[in-house]
Amino acid sequence: MIAHQCHDIEVKVVDINAARIAQWNSDELPIYEPGLDDIVRGRRDQNLIFTTEVDEAIRDADMIFISVNTPTKTFGVGAGRAANLEFIEKCARKIAEVSVGHKIVVEKSTLPVRTAEAVKAILAEATSGATFDVLSNPEFLAEGTAIDDLLSPDRVLIGGESDAAVQALVEVYSQWVPRERVLTTNLWSSELSKLTANAFLAQRVSSINSISALCEATEADVDEVAMAIGMDSRIGPKFLKASVGFGGSCFQKDILNLVYLCEYFGLPEVADYWQQVVTMNDYQKRRFVHRMVRTMFNTVSDKKIAVWGFAFKKDTNDTRESAAIYVCRDLLLEKARLSIYDPQVTKAQVVADLEAVFRNGDQEISAASRQLIENNIEVVSDAESAANSAHAIAVLTEWDEFVTADFKKIREGMQKPAFIFDGRNTLKGLGLEEMGFDYQGIGFRR
Repeated sequence: MIAHQCHDIEVKVVDINAARIAQWNSDELPIYEPGLDDIVRGRRDQNLIFTTEVDEAIRDADMIFISVNTPTKTFGVGAGRAANLEFIEKCARKIAEVSVGHKIVVEKSTLPVRTAEAVKAILAEATSGATFDVLSNPEFLAEGTAIDDLLSPDRVLIGGESDAAVQALVEVYSQWVPRERVLTTNLWSSELSKLTANAFLAQRVSSINSISALCEATEADVDEVAMAIGMDSRIGPKFLKASVGFGGSCFQKDILNLVYLCEYFGLPEVADYWQQVVTMNDYQKRRFVHRMVRTMFNTVSDKKIAVWGFAFKKDTNDTRESAAIYVCRDLLLEKARLSIYDPQVTKAQVVADLEAVFRNGDQEISAASRQLIENNIEVVSDAESAANSAHAIAVLTEWDEFVTADFKKIREGMQKPAFIFDGRNTLKGLGLEEMGFDYQGIGFRR
């Protein structure tokens, strides 16, 4: 976005992965995001350069953004909760090794609060005489709407100790973001704000999902409840959409990181509070599968189930922590046969995700689990094919195309009774019951 909005600034995107850089230089970008292709093609090879020449890019840069992954640790102290900062440390060491002159180093990755201390300590050991200022500038975009979020952000947050460095980055964003939306704080407030923002958003999803279970037990309607409370200006309507559960690369990872930080700083009650957000999300996914099994006469064994959607949300091909992965796993363990369709997710990605969840942290998947996946899933090219001869449809991603499907034709090709389990309430209000479906959504009873 900087390259798109600031033609006088040269932006070099560097990576040691040559294959990944080649993808960014090709006609097939490695990620799907509405509007991204036009942005990249419009500035690529002008002031937007994708390269593996890391050392050269660092030496030439005035400002260096660290945007590497910070996955949850899978080993050692804090495994399953703490952030793995291996890539952050490697970046800092590389910057210290090759830099000359003065550099402004900007943390874009989502990081535990106080990470900048470690970054500054590493940079201070630079032997070339280079000097550094460290800023925190977390990203608040959402996948599926990332381009609009970057073009017109709610706010841009910049944290730092050097007024001059902070002002330099403020001036970059001020070329397209109104100055009143550019907030400046200290380093630690900025680092913590990103974790806290994601935790609060996920908390709202888990809160309304908890109420969805109560609605199903009492014949209330969660959408009506959400509308009623969302009209309260103190609450607001956003992130009050009940569903099968949240996913994506950030929410669970960041909440677990927050839990670990609270435990590390001796705040067990605070840690327990935030842990419950993840616990409720896991419960919602299990509850969805249990409802499917219970409704389908207490067994889905050898029954074909169409899975509509595998990405964690519409308008992205990102499947990280998607609810669909866990729902499919549990259905496979119930001996169901799955026919999966997602307009942006490949078969290779589906298989890789299912194998990973069955490995459960182990290096290798068991032969039995691999056979279970190979023998009981297919990935098809359209929603209607997935539903053909199926006993049920499970809607797990809210793709727009599902709303316009020919449900009368689809029902004719399904086993009877024909069930639809709508994990996003995407099809609610389409009159599916009148067409003869047994339609089950989230947070209401028919």
